[in-house]
Amino acid sequence: MIRERGLSVRVKLTLSYAGFLLVAGGLLLAVVWVFLLRYVPSGPISGDGPFIPNRGDLVRAFVPPAAWALVFLLVFGLVGGWILAGRMLAPLARITAATRKVGEGSLSHRIDLEGPDDEFRELADSFDAMLARLEAHVAEQQRFAANASHELRTPLAISQTLLDVARSDADRGPDPLLDRLYAVNARAIELTEALLVLSRTDRRAFVREAVDLSLLAEEAAETLLPLAEARRVVIETDGDVTPAVGSPALLLQLTTNLLHNGIVHNGPDGGVATVTTAIRREAAVLTVENSGPVLPAPLVATLTEPFQRGTERIRADDTGVGLGLAIVKSITDAHDGALDIVALPEGGLRVTVQLPRRPRPAARRPTVVT
Repeated sequence: MIRERGLSVRVKLTLSYAGFLLVAGGLLLAVVWVFLLRYVPSGPISGDGPFIPNRGDLVRAFVPPAAWALVFLLVFGLVGGWILAGRMLAPLARITAATRKVGEGSLSHRIDLEGPDDEFRELADSFDAMLARLEAHVAEQQRFAANASHELRTPLAISQTLLDVARSDADRGPDPLLDRLYAVNARAIELTEALLVLSRTDRRAFVREAVDLSLLAEEAAETLLPLAEARRVVIETDGDVTPAVGSPALLLQLTTNLLHNGIVHNGPDGGVATVTTAIRREAAVLTVENSGPVLPAPLVATLTEPFQRGTERIRADDTGVGLGLAIVKSITDAHDGALDIVALPEGGLRVTVQLPRRPRPAARRPTVVT
């Protein structure tokens, strides 16, 4: 939901403080004015004796200082209100910073608000407790996925070995059912490995190193060249040295998944898959673009969800397990990067990954205004 940008709470509080002080000062001056009017005659005073001012003299003597007093109260109220509002809203700034970090995927961040047990402290403690429960729940899900994937690897590997032995038996003739079981088992192994990679990247359990994205692009192209030739897809790579920081293995997995996606979801009669790397300001950019049929925008928006495929692009042979782009998004998020998927007007996709060229500095606690 798009909303118009309004005044900040600090500005509203400042204006409220200044307005209240101005009204209070005006009322005070009005009371003084009414009090003085009771003892000052309305007309001129004639006769000998000491000078007695009339109301005209009172207006000339009282109104200018009163106006300057109101101006002073207005300035004082604005400056003082701005300072007081900043001190009052300092805990809210820390809570806002914490919500942004959580939105970026940092569930381990806590507010740890100090100070008296007031409404802000109660809100911060409730938020920290919610984050603790959410982090524990997510960690439990990740451990379950990792443990289940790990436990499934052994029986699937044994089944694959038995199927290899059965298929290589010279006394056994061609068996379509055996070939079908072999393909299903191989697909289950791919799914298990993909789930294991996905659970590891979600935990960010890897060491960050210097890596060149252009070399990873070339390695992925060489690895997938036989698949591309079988599908009559031309692989094009372009880009100079593109340094980044991250896990070489995971970033190679990311590049391979993107290029594999560009090959298997290309046009039915072949096409082109292009991998380019570049440096843009403080980011290392990897772009994979492929030809293919035109995709609707609502479908493109769901492609990074697990087990979600572009149904119009599915082919019967080797289309993957539906976790390719989900793994790409997970690896990108784990490297504090940004992923952008755009459907091309002429057909196909353009996937852009932006990664930091240097490690992100450690998170600093927001400064509290005192």
